[in-house]
Amino acid sequence: MTHKFFLLASAAILSVCALTACRPNPKPENADAPQIVVTIFPEYDWVKNILGTNPAGADITTLLDSGVDLHSYKPTANDLLKIAKCDLFVYVGGESDDWVEGALQQTPNEKRIVINLLETLGDKAKEEEIVEGMETHHHEDSDHHDDGDNHDDGDHHEDGPEYDEHIWLSLRNAPLLVGRIADALKTIDPANAELYNRNAASYTEKIKDLDARYRTAVSEAPVKTLLFGDRFPFRYLADDYGLSYYAAFAGCSAETEASFETITFLAKKADELSLHAVMTIEGTNHKIAETIVQNTAAKNQQILTLDSMQSVTADAVRSGADYLEIMEKNLNVLKEALK
Repeated sequence: MTHKFFLLASAAILSVCALTACRPNPKPENADAPQIVVTIFPEYDWVKNILGTNPAGADITTLLDSGVDLHSYKPTANDLLKIAKCDLFVYVGGESDDWVEGALQQTPNEKRIVINLLETLGDKAKEEEIVEGMETHHHEDSDHHDDGDNHDDGDHHEDGPEYDEHIWLSLRNAPLLVGRIADALKTIDPANAELYNRNAASYTEKIKDLDARYRTAVSEAPVKTLLFGDRFPFRYLADDYGLSYYAAFAGCSAETEASFETITFLAKKADELSLHAVMTIEGTNHKIAETIVQNTAAKNQQILTLDSMQSVTADAVRSGADYLEIMEKNLNVLKEALK
């Protein structure tokens, strides 16, 4: 994200604020309610479950709620205005969130609590991994990053590790992240701290119960390998349960076309390991997975989809999208894939 973008966005924010100040806008009844901004759906659902009945009337805004992918999101001036005014801001913290540092600098707020979930994980965060047969292009080369002067340290990507951003797909790590969010909510709304403690504890138990069922399912499964004809954002999940994997692309890749060599390698692996399923992530284009199946000896593998929750829409949330329910559905798909 260029410095020029944030200068223009800041000017837009000032204009909006000026117009608001001139408009006779009565103070709403819940003007003192906590304002919470999150970037993606899993963060939203964690906050919602900790708030429970939400006696403080907290307002939660999800920035990526239109179906846009985490890896291609760019904030609007209105998004920056929401971040400027919020009491709590929660984001993942990977390279797709490079824009956040500039946004926070351009929207100073001494009372705002900011949670970087990757930083919260500490040494549990995993570097993005390239496994045998995978296309080696990295998402920093894709068009969702600006060219040239978009980083103060020109060697940012070369000097530091690139971390896998898909931390919400680890049920093992989710309790730590939920606990950090609960602590922040208790800070901005101490009057309801005990409620948030109880809600977080109850929700964490549900997460741990589902984690235990994943462990049991994988331990009883005859197959311990997943093969993805797609991106692979499930490294945390695979590592949690001792699964190996092959995939066309890394989890943060922006590539959409696989080479002949990649297709051939994955098809041969499916044959070699007698896999009866080729996996994809959510979305309608499963052409790579279909091509892999067509190039196997048996040509009869199922194409199964795991939901990475990277682009959950506001409509889906209104229809009842639920983090644990999605992870439960993923477990059922996983059981089928590992038969």
